[in-house]
Parts: sequence; structure tokens; C-alpha cells
Amino acid sequence: MRPPKFATAVIAATLLLTTAARAEGPMPDDLAWQLIEMGRTIDPPKTAALYAPLQQKEPYPGVTVERDVQYGPAELNRLDLFVPDTSSDARPVLVFLRGGAFITGDKHISGSPFYDNVMLWAGKNGFVGVNLNYRLAPRSPWPAGAEDIAAAIQWVVDNIAAHGGDPTRIYLMGHSAGAVHVATYVSHAEFHKLKAGGLKGAIMLSGIYDLTATPLAEPEKAYFGSNPARYAERSSLDGLTATRIPFMIVTAELDPPGFNKQFDLLKEARCKAESGCVRALLLPQHSHMSEVYSINTADTRLTDQILDFVKSGK
Repeated sequence: MRPPKFATAVIAATLLLTTAARAEGPMPDDLAWQLIEMGRTIDPPKTAALYAPLQQKEPYPGVTVERDVQYGPAELNRLDLFVPDTSSDARPVLVFLRGGAFITGDKHISGSPFYDNVMLWAGKNGFVGVNLNYRLAPRSPWPAGAEDIAAAIQWVVDNIAAHGGDPTRIYLMGHSAGAVHVATYVSHAEFHKLKAGGLKGAIMLSGIYDLTATPLAEPEKAYFGSNPARYAERSSLDGLTATRIPFMIVTAELDPPGFNKQFDLLKEARCKAESGCVRALLLPQHSHMSEVYSINTADTRLTDQILDFVKSGK
């Protein structure tokens, strides 16, 4: 039994689950408690230590992995390609952008299962997986992320058929800073090289959509700039409210409050718009990092929703 001091945290966490789609699913009690004890924080090393034992280790059976394929002119314009070994008709494609607070991070670090876990899940569920690195701030400020996505989508359209993928069924998914880049790309059509951005749909996990609604930290200023007068035009909220590209949004129950606020802002704005509501999931029990580190484990609450979004188109 846990000490009474944790009761308040449990009650507070429970009260969050009021407005968004939710589904019950398996999370071991001890793991859930450890996430609650960590609280509303972003702690990749500590969260990774909880989830790494639940993930596959290399070499991966049943999938061919090609690392560091160049998709654009910059050194960081590299992708990892995950292609299932089983024969199939042209598969949908999942393009993934990890987080890193705009200034750091890598799609894969040797010895770590992250973010190969997202690609392995994609392969098991019928996708060709494409895992992106992209340019970082402060050397490459806004709109470098959206520009890199445009280059990557063009690469996929031009090349993915040779790897068993369907260039007409590309889904773009991002987490944290990666979700912000996805949101910028979807909402700002000036970055599109292809009709509708070349996308069948987009998934945004714990993103920021209105730069004027919550204070920006220093890493965010390194990417978006320090002039608040530019923040409205560099936000994605208005463009996401109007776009016809299907998308879904997710926030974690234990996300820092600013991410929950951003989720609510976009969810409500979209429901009031002519384009109508989108799929919006408040993921129970999870934190900012566990929502993505849990992909390809027995906890399928997030990935079940993603698969249903792909299947239904909304």
C-alpha cells in the first residue's frame, strides 16, 4: 500500500479525465505509481529507464532497417527506414519526428530502444516506418522544422514505392517539439511541395499550437525567436482550425499543464470551426515521455486510437 501522501496526486490525476476520449488498458500498478511519483515533469532518462526493459533489443527480427538515409541537403537531414520483411501490397507509411526541445535529440542512439520502438510498432501493424532527424535551433530557427518535413515527404513520395510503401498514404506523427513541427507543416500550406502536403493524415502528441497562450521557455525562443510580435503568425492554431488534412491530437494526463492547455485550446477551437471536431485523446496515467516510450509495449491505449484514426480517416 502506498503512503497517504500520494492520495492527493491520485485524486488530482483522476480529476483530469473529464473531457477527452479515453480507453482503459494495461499499465502495471507499480509503473503507474512511479509515473505519478515523478509528477508533471519531462524526464527522459528516468522515464526511459522504466520503459527500456519492456522494449525489443537489436537485432530486430522480421524487419529490414536502413540507417541514416539522406533526404535533404543538411547534415541532419537523415532518416531511418524500417521495412517489414513479409511480402505485401503497398503499405501505408508512418513518418515520425521525435522531440528534443527544438535544440537537441536523435532519432536513434546505439543501445537505446528509443525511438526504434515507434518504427517497430509501425512495421508490426502494416506500415513502412520512416524516422526523421531534422535541423536544430539555434543554428536553424523557425521554419527549419517544417522545411525539413517538406523535404522528407518529397523523398518519401519519390522513393518509398521501391521499399514497399504507398506514396499516396503517408501519415505524419510527431511528439513534443516534433509535434510542433508537424503542426507547423500541416497548418502552413506555404511549406507544402505537394497537394495537401502529401499527407493522408497527421498525429500530434503533446504539441504547442498557440505560441501566445503559454510562456515560451528558452529552447522554444531559440527556435521561434525572442520577438513576441512574431508568435501569432508562427503559431499553428488558426491553420489547424481551418485545414482539411485529417489529424488527431493527444496529451498525456501527467503532461506539464501547459501542454494540457494547448490541447484544450486546439480541441475547442476546432470543434467551433466549420471544419469540425477532430479525434482528441487525453491519455490516462501517462507522462510527457511515457506516452511515446510506451509504444510497442502491451499498453496499446494510444496506438489503438492511432490505428482507428488511420482506418476511419478521422
